[in-house]
Amino acid sequence: MGFKCGIVGLPNVGKSTIFNAITASEQAAAANYPFCTIEPNVGMVPVPDSRIERLVAIVKPQKVQPTMMQFVDIAGLVKGAADNAGLGNKFLLHIREVDAIAHIVRCFDDGDIIHVMESVDPLRDIEVIEAELAIKDMENLDARMQRVEKLAKGGDKEAVRQFNVLKKVRDHLDKGGQARELSHDENDKPIIDEMRLLTAKPVLFVANVHEKDLPKGNKYSQAVQKWAKDHGAGCVIISGKIESEIALLPREERATFLEGLGLAQSGLDNLINAGYQLLGLRTYFTAGVKEVRAWTIHAGDTAPVAAGKIHSDFQRGFIAAEVISFKDFDQYEGELEAKSAGRMRTEGKEYVVADGDVITFRFSV
Repeated sequence: MGFKCGIVGLPNVGKSTIFNAITASEQAAAANYPFCTIEPNVGMVPVPDSRIERLVAIVKPQKVQPTMMQFVDIAGLVKGAADNAGLGNKFLLHIREVDAIAHIVRCFDDGDIIHVMESVDPLRDIEVIEAELAIKDMENLDARMQRVEKLAKGGDKEAVRQFNVLKKVRDHLDKGGQARELSHDENDKPIIDEMRLLTAKPVLFVANVHEKDLPKGNKYSQAVQKWAKDHGAGCVIISGKIESEIALLPREERATFLEGLGLAQSGLDNLINAGYQLLGLRTYFTAGVKEVRAWTIHAGDTAPVAAGKIHSDFQRGFIAAEVISFKDFDQYEGELEAKSAGRMRTEGKEYVVADGDVITFRFSV
């Protein structure tokens, strides 16, 4: 699994249209009225990676398994959602389960598509959503602080420490901030992680523009890009309409279609790549005649940790990792030739896996 991404935004900003396009499905209803999506729609999407296609061409395996990522289309939020406006708290609870948030922001004018706040203003829309997430977080923090405070008053030093950490975050949110903007001591971080705060999740803003504004965007998307940069978030520009058209094309025709629009890759590719960068994710491969497979790890993960993604026994009984860089695997067209050329390395427990490594693990349990 790559990562689980929750798609949020105001009603009628293009969330479900984009979800349908990137999952090449029609499972998320798209219509011109608020709260069209009630329950969250879930779609699994293979992570596009030309390297795995090259490995398949070389190895000719019986099975191929790309990394998959999960998109969750969460119903449109409105001002007052934390107090149950719209469908309120029910929607907010779904966001707690995701690794990152893709915040779809309307960046196009269209009199035929209703805007829930009656005008197009991306920064106002962002502030509405972020305020609702912060209000929900403050409710959860207040409840936790009340429990911890009772222990703190009884002289529990750990409870005092926890209360102070929680209050620091609570005060920051009350001033209009987001939890992800704060840094924490290594000993304090688990306290915040356990809360699964909505505003602590990494955010990728998705500026949904009219097709004529690709690839550079417009005044609305430029404002969103600046906001994202100023707040330490990612940002990509997408046209929901174009993504819908791409989804209907045969795969072999997509590159030509994109080239005609002046685009190097689809909005989906941009979104996934930006998400990987935002979360600090990397990909390594296993490549044998039975299966070629991509695995997702975090930057800085060592070989035993990477091995554990396959099976806990691989990590527990780790002996060594036989590593070939993708570049060498590609150049020498396979493991045997790369090994003969001296391009296979045997690495131990301290080895930090690099993006694109092709690895065979040796273990014993």
